Amino acid sequence: MPTTTTTQKHLVLVHGLCHGAWCWYKVLTHLRYAGYRVSAVDLGGSGVHPSRLEEIGSFADYIQPLFQFLDSLSADERVVLVGHSYAGLAISLAMERFPQIVSVAVFITAYMPNYRDPPVLQMTQYFKNLKPEMYMDCRFTFKNGSPASAELGDSYLATMMYQNCQPEDLALAKTLIRPSHFFLEDMSKDSLLTSDRYGSISRVYVVCEGDRVVDEEFQRFVIEDSPPNEVKSFPGAGHMIMLSIPKDISLYLQDIAARYP
Repeated sequence: MPTTTTTQKHLVLVHGLCHGAWCWYKVLTHLRYAGYRVSAVDLGGSGVHPSRLEEIGSFADYIQPLFQFLDSLSADERVVLVGHSYAGLAISLAMERFPQIVSVAVFITAYMPNYRDPPVLQMTQYFKNLKPEMYMDCRFTFKNGSPASAELGDSYLATMMYQNCQPEDLALAKTLIRPSHFFLEDMSKDSLLTSDRYGSISRVYVVCEGDRVVDEEFQRFVIEDSPPNEVKSFPGAGHMIMLSIPKDISLYLQDIAARYP
């Protein structure tokens, strides 16, 4: 179940690949102390969600907990959707499904698809730019020559993801990460996003400088491919900004919640 608390806007935080609601624990704390209602959701087969990887057969299964949570909110709720990394895809489909309650969406060093092309185009561009040595000790499965699932290795976490974080955050990640699917086939479908629904919602992109997982060049490519309403850069954040500089990103999320109706 999502972790929830108390103000006008409801901030809903969504984790990236192989992670869970747990990675937002510092941001949750800052936002709660500021008086905000904030929830962090475990996607299917992630965090403490009970399903195993082999039971998550589609992207719909993966994002079902987010849709179920948003569907439980009252019709007059105003939500700030926040997606980190791979969760840019999850919150995009949530924007398409629930445009009436989403005030603004914040994409943090994330995929941010446009509504003209299938989301898989950004995904294949990302994989095309990766050098084999960057995978380090990650383990992959493949389907028809394309990556199907990933399990993040300890060295990869330490060197690529958590190098800007405290040692205890790395230790926590090593304990709690789980393998995840990529769902490239599901993301290759046309008309997943429309201008009338997804395209009607304000979008903010957060550039994490020093990110070794989603490098700044790719983040800028995403911004150019699907221009948002606003772009904010955070120097020295690395990939896991919610753990490396939690106060900074929390203050910015409060600013976003205050400025977007």
